[in-house]
Formats: sequence, C-alpha cells, structure tokens
Amino acid sequence: MTTAMGAALRRIQLGNALSAFGNGFTVPYLYVYVAKVRDLGASTAGVVLAMLAISALAVLPLTGRAIDRRGPLPVIVVGTVSAALGALGLGLSSSEAQVIASAVALGAGIAVIQPALATMIVWCSTTVTRSRAFATQFFLNNLGLGIGGLVGGLLVDETHASSFVRLFAIEAAMFLVLGAAVATVRLPRAPKVEDAVPTGERPQGAWRALLADRRMVWLCVLGFVLFFACYGQFESGLAAYATEVTRIAPATLGIALAANTAAIVVAQFVVLKLVERRRRSRVMAVVGLIWTVAWIAAGLSGLVHGAQVVATALLISTYALFGIGESLLSPTVAPLVADLAPASLIGQYNSAFALVKQLALAIGPAVGALMVGHGMSVAYIGMLVVCALGITVLSLRLGRMLTPAQDNPHRAAAVPARPAEDAVDGAEAAVAVA
Repeated sequence: MTTAMGAALRRIQLGNALSAFGNGFTVPYLYVYVAKVRDLGASTAGVVLAMLAISALAVLPLTGRAIDRRGPLPVIVVGTVSAALGALGLGLSSSEAQVIASAVALGAGIAVIQPALATMIVWCSTTVTRSRAFATQFFLNNLGLGIGGLVGGLLVDETHASSFVRLFAIEAAMFLVLGAAVATVRLPRAPKVEDAVPTGERPQGAWRALLADRRMVWLCVLGFVLFFACYGQFESGLAAYATEVTRIAPATLGIALAANTAAIVVAQFVVLKLVERRRRSRVMAVVGLIWTVAWIAAGLSGLVHGAQVVATALLISTYALFGIGESLLSPTVAPLVADLAPASLIGQYNSAFALVKQLALAIGPAVGALMVGHGMSVAYIGMLVVCALGITVLSLRLGRMLTPAQDNPHRAAAVPARPAEDAVDGAEAAVAVA
C-alpha cells in the first residue's frame, strides 16, 4: 500500500511540476501580450486578467461537490482540458471577444485543478506524510514557474506574435501532460480518507456542515488574511510601492521576485525539517511575525532618501522574507485543511479554501493598487503590518481550537495508543483472580 501511494504521489507531483513549468512561460507576459502584441489595449488586458479571477470564483463553489461525488480524477482531467484550450485559445486569439473567452476557460480550468489536485495528494498521503507532500508540491510549483519564466523570457519577442503563440502552445501541452499523468494514477485508500471513495450519493448539506465547523471557518478567515497580505500584493500594491515610493527600476523588481523564488527553493526542505514536528498553529504564528518584519522593511525602503542601495536591499529583503514565510506555510495550511475535513467532504473543504484564496487574490491587488496609486503609501504599509500581526493572533487562537492530532500529527502519531490492549490485559487478570 505504501509503495503504491508513493508511486501515485510521485506521478502527481511530476505532472504538477510540468504544468507549473508551462504556466511560467506565459504568466509574466500576459498583460504585454494582450495590450501590445495583439494591440487590444490596456483596458482589454485588464479585463482578461479580471476574467481569470472571476471565472475561478464562479466555478469553485461547485467544484467541491463534484470532487466528493465523482472523485478528483475526472474533475482534474476536465480542468486540465479546459485550461489547455484556454491557453491555446489565448495564443491564437486576435480579437477582444476571443481573448476574453479564452481567459474564462483558462481561469476556470486552473481553479478546478487546484482543489482536485490537493484532494489527490490527500488520498495519496497520511496525516504524518502529508506536510512533506504539500511542501514538495509547493517547492516544485515555484521551481517550475521560475524555470518556465526564465526559458519563456529567452523565447519571447514582442515584435513577433508567433513567439507568444509558441509560449501558449507549450503551456497548453503541459496542462495536457498533467491530465495524462493523473489519469493513469490508481488512487489508494489512504487511512485518513478510507471512506472517501465516491459512492455516487450527494453529500447532504455540505456547505452547511462546513460553515458549522468553527475551526474551518476560523482557518478560512486566517487564510484570507494570509493571502491578502502576501500573494495579493506581489503584482500590484507592493510592485507599485517599489517603483513609485522606493523608486527602484522595473528590472530590479525582477531581481526581487527572483529573490522570493530563491528563498523558497533554498529554504523549503531545511524549514520542513524544523517545523514538521512542531505545532502547526505556532508555525503559522511565526509567519505573521516574519511578514511583520518584511512589511516594516518595505516601509523603511520608502523612507531612505539618498541611499538607493540601502532602499533596494531593504525591498529585496522584503521579497526574500515573504519567501521564507511561504515555505513555512506550505507544510502547515493545506494539510490542516485536509485533517479538519470529514472524509466525505475533503473536496468541499479544499474547494472552499481555494475560494477564500481566490477572493483574497481578487480583493488584495485592487486595494493595494488603489491605496498606493492615491498616495496612501504610509497607510498601505500600516494596514499590512496590522494584517501580519493579525496572522499571529488568529493562528494562536486557532491553535486553542485544534485537537493535538490536528495541530501536531507527528507528536500524536508518536504517542502509543493502547487503551484497548490495557483493557484486555485487565480483563484477563480479573478472570485469573476469579
């Protein structure tokens, strides 16, 4: 069973890494492609980026039910086909209607893939191995995106639309590779989800059950703040602050993003060894403190006038600190979602958390860009320092709601549970005395 689980998980992780590699080819260039290469203007490019988020928000509330009823395999295959068609469509589109329709297909496909893939990882891992499995997924995602972005940068040429068609075709092919990889996986019945194999019966009151779970609701609130204060600021508020307030060159911003990826790649498995046997709530609380320091460093970078080298170093350190915090989150948050879920609602819980993430990623950039764009940079940094401290407070509060096994599965697994054996021994002793 363990060998089968390991083989299935390796195949899933390989497909996921290749799809991230393909996604990295186009993510940095989508705005430029729509606005300038296809000459559709900045407004259309903005609509395309918005549709990626809107389509995800539209399909995620239905995705969990589909996963729990049909299983993650057919759902993820449908998602990869939709994403592949959307990516290829973007490469071949030349009109506003075509690029928007393609963006809808791509956004919906990627949104469906995420919770289905998370459910597959849950099924192919145990409560003890799950942290490492999700940390590996996060590591491979970032590595794939980083390498894909570098290779894509070598292939792209703004003066030739055909070079972008090539990039989108590669992305589409990688999505299909992911679909083919997972379609051949034989999912084992992992102990945590031993009764989660779909029976065709619809879970009754899935959303009601989830909303009645106080721990999951609290984790969703924490997740929203996490994603709002980090990922939701990377490509909007923080980028705007860096270029307009700290006044670094756009090329230096690329170095800062590379520092974030490098911190994740270098730190991920070192950090994993340090945190996988510790309480998850405490680890998330530490992330809040690290990101508090990161946002203070960002704020200081905008106050250092006449010392551009110092300001640039502070801003790059902000991105690196975010990367360290992300490496702490990957083995804690996603496994905790899985361990909170009833066996028959794992897909629903994963989809709900993905929906919270998507909401944060939709609201965060808008808030950040508006605040910095309207000269509210001090209030912007202050808001995010409060958010980072709020992560620590919310995490510690969540820790008091969790059972020892949910907060630290390694320690719970190490404690021998022998009440049944002791009871049998006591009964035998009583019979002997009698």
